[in-house]
Amino acid sequence: MPSFSKNSHDFWTGIMFIAFGTGGILFGRDYAMQQDGGLGPGFLPSILAALLVLIGLAAFIRSFVVEGPPMGKFALKPVSIVLASILVFGFLMRSAGFAIALVVLVVMGALASTRFRWVPTLMLAAGCTAFCVAVFVYALGLPLPVFGSWFDF
Repeated sequence: MPSFSKNSHDFWTGIMFIAFGTGGILFGRDYAMQQDGGLGPGFLPSILAALLVLIGLAAFIRSFVVEGPPMGKFALKPVSIVLASILVFGFLMRSAGFAIALVVLVVMGALASTRFRWVPTLMLAAGCTAFCVAVFVYALGLPLPVFGSWFDF
């Protein structure tokens, strides 16, 4: 944490937003802003990335003006658990299916919290799974297997 900043949370938030926004602008520069007299495929991502940079700049500047709490240590274990849950979700999608992969994702992600409890986590997993299957599989018609090849009898 730099010692010249009064608020390390805003400082690093600003840096992160500026980095992601700049990356979005750089990756999206090959897409056309206009196409056939209308908005092209690069318009919305470029505008959103620019807004992200502006929000990052505001947070960065605010870090030098407003006092804030000191930054705590980096929580490597929870970050690792959340990253692992995303990877497991990707591996389970094809073989176990969308529903099982979502339940595992939510439960593993919740394990990263110090306030983990089974009943609320399982209720959240069931609700998220039902909502996501209804929206993505049935309403939008995405070709996602609700239950994968593990459940073919």
